[in-house]
Amino acid sequence: MTTLTKPDPASAPQDPQGTAPFLSVRDLHVQFATEDGTVKAVDGLSFALERGETLGIVGESGSGKSVTNLAVLGLHNPRNTTITGEIVLDGQELTGASQRTLERLRGNKMSMIFQDSLTALSPYYTVGRQIAEPYMKHTGASKKEARSRAIEMLARVGIPQPQTRVDDFPHQFSGGMRQRAMIALALVCDPELLIADEPTTALDVTVQAQILDLLKDLQQETGTAIILITHDLGVIAHTADNVVVMYAGRAMERGTVRDILKSPEHPYAWGLLSSIPRITASVDIPLSPIPGTPPSLLNPPSGCPFHPRCAFKDQVPGDLCATERPQLAPGRASACHLTTEQKHDIFNEQIQPRLS
Repeated sequence: MTTLTKPDPASAPQDPQGTAPFLSVRDLHVQFATEDGTVKAVDGLSFALERGETLGIVGESGSGKSVTNLAVLGLHNPRNTTITGEIVLDGQELTGASQRTLERLRGNKMSMIFQDSLTALSPYYTVGRQIAEPYMKHTGASKKEARSRAIEMLARVGIPQPQTRVDDFPHQFSGGMRQRAMIALALVCDPELLIADEPTTALDVTVQAQILDLLKDLQQETGTAIILITHDLGVIAHTADNVVVMYAGRAMERGTVRDILKSPEHPYAWGLLSSIPRITASVDIPLSPIPGTPPSLLNPPSGCPFHPRCAFKDQVPGDLCATERPQLAPGRASACHLTTEQKHDIFNEQIQPRLS
């Protein structure tokens, strides 16, 4: 059953001019009923996205990134999923919307590039047919018009000889070409919202750069709003405008890409940055992985979900980290009980030297 609970408006991200953002997610909770109990996959997430903006959502596997965006698209199974909160796209409420309404929007006003193009594309149909089908559905175009549109989209994403490749099957494309075809499929109806779920996973570095540059170019042409889901902070640095750092279904930190990469405030963000290998670093300097493992979302920790793995919880008075959930204020913020001065001192004295 999918239910809707209206959140406190004060908890929602606000536009500086007071106007509603293009996409607003407020106090989103997504829970799955399983034989072992209820999985709290997303636990009170809020963010906003404007047209022409790219929002990066980063975090470890299992942090709730993909679950969040599948909720935006309305792709969760309603039989075992409970969704509460508010998802508003261009003034239209999506949480609790009918399947007919969501089907009209999916592939048309909002679309998604899935993580694994080999499994996302059907092996039984040609690439051109799969691109043409949603175009015919949403625009009423004829087969001939849709085929021409498919060829146009393949050319637009840089597929060579699109007039002939349109009749090829997915297995006849390389990994990079399949990902380009996935982008063509996602963009065929010129969506206003594009969700890219790990779009460069399993691609080599040069192809990654080509795919990211392609997304930026297409965004500049169309003004599409993009949500980029990734665990790769290098991808975020290349592409995103703003960033939400997720852990255990919650937002740990939010800010511009420069904020998150140059002056992060949350210990989890420090851990993510410190664990990245650097080409210029000495081979004698070991990596600094985050100790421990992500928590089970069947029984998440009380208080701050990161406190069992946090190296700085002893600097917070009492047992606050284990008993009280830190709140994420609107705008640039981090959900941490450390004071602003403590965050500044720890970052400058302990974290920044690792990143230099």
